[in-house]
Amino acid sequence: MKPLPMVALVGRPNVGKSTLFNRLAGERLAVVDDIPGTTRDRLQAETDWNGVAFMVIDTGGIEVYQPRGARNVSPLAEGSIDFVPQIRAQAMIAIEEADVIVLLVDAIEGITAADEEIAEILRRTHKPVLVAANKADTRQRRDNALEFYGLGVGEVYAISALQGTGTGDLLDAIVSALTRAPAPAYEDDEDILKIAIVGRPNVGKSSLLNRLLGEERAIVSPLAGTTRDAIDTRLVWEGMPILLIDTAGIRRRGKIAPGVEKYSVLRAVKAVQRADVVVLLLDAEEGITAQDAHIAGLILEEMKSVIVVVNKWDTVEKTTYTLNEFEAQIRQQLNFMPYVPILFISARTGQRIHLVLPTAARVHEERLVRIPTSELNRIVRDAVEHHAPPSRAGRQLKIFMAQQVRVDPPTFLFHVNDRRLVHFSYERYLENRIRAHYSFLGTPIRLSFRARGSKPE
Repeated sequence: MKPLPMVALVGRPNVGKSTLFNRLAGERLAVVDDIPGTTRDRLQAETDWNGVAFMVIDTGGIEVYQPRGARNVSPLAEGSIDFVPQIRAQAMIAIEEADVIVLLVDAIEGITAADEEIAEILRRTHKPVLVAANKADTRQRRDNALEFYGLGVGEVYAISALQGTGTGDLLDAIVSALTRAPAPAYEDDEDILKIAIVGRPNVGKSSLLNRLLGEERAIVSPLAGTTRDAIDTRLVWEGMPILLIDTAGIRRRGKIAPGVEKYSVLRAVKAVQRADVVVLLLDAEEGITAQDAHIAGLILEEMKSVIVVVNKWDTVEKTTYTLNEFEAQIRQQLNFMPYVPILFISARTGQRIHLVLPTAARVHEERLVRIPTSELNRIVRDAVEHHAPPSRAGRQLKIFMAQQVRVDPPTFLFHVNDRRLVHFSYERYLENRIRAHYSFLGTPIRLSFRARGSKPE
């Protein structure tokens, strides 16, 4: 499946990126606060306008560093912090990864030095750039928004992300730019197993890639990816063609500011969308972090198969129980994907590296498993007999038939008397019963319920 085009919202702190993100996504997904730098994770959401689907990316979360010893200093206090390099780095990432860039500015404050810094970078790109002058909720502010043409980067749209004023015109412009932009060219095809290696900075993604290539001793050909320095690599493992999608290229340019890299998951998002199997790499020295769980959530949103690989295992002091305790901690933090296999490796020493590709191949096979309808209905009947469906207001859920309607990802359709009677706990129970017979290792499965006689959605 080709990834959706990406629209990145960029701008200095506290101009309303998260508020606009929520407005465009149609949901309150990002935490909004008056304190600059509130957004701590890069958020993404699929949305559409006039029949054109795209991903909108909130590039908030610029980590603004305070001088050593400073306490409770406002990130925007004059002279306290130089956050311009991080804004510049954020804009560079957006230029590389996004298909359309929306520069968000503040119609109340007017043009600032930080706005000009970003605009200077955006003027060098050939990608469409739109300027959204936010907080223009009065006629005077809308008139004042015209000054942002002085940035020289693109058309200016006076909007109020909070009230929704002007966002329709902005969306029209985004869709128009997307339809004019050429579709990204990918050199991979459907007949090759695509494995993406994703994870936080410094967990060893490049080391793992290099070790996999070295261990297999295969002649590989570098294929240009969708960004200037991201490289896809082909190899052949036991006769199976594999495409490794490397997302570790952010630091290769050498001048990306610390902090921004931590939150730049644009490449990871694209890599996950393109992949069949995702290797989520963790750092054994640091344990599983909130950012690891966030990346795992992105993988689940895309319904991709996944392997959790714990790197640097050679550096951990161990007892008899260390591995089991570490695995239990991971499963607790990733309790929303209990089906994942977990490997403990060392990319530096090569410890258990030989298990990564076979596990990925097995997970991919599980993703393509199809359960015969008769077998599936036998499993469901046994499940119902063992634990009766729930009832509400005197009505009990009845399951007439179940069938697997697709693979990749495995999707099951249940014909029921009333889908409103399906409680999430019973849905989870049915999934567990299916997995007891067919594990679908590392693979999320989707259960859908349709009332008898209703039309497909």
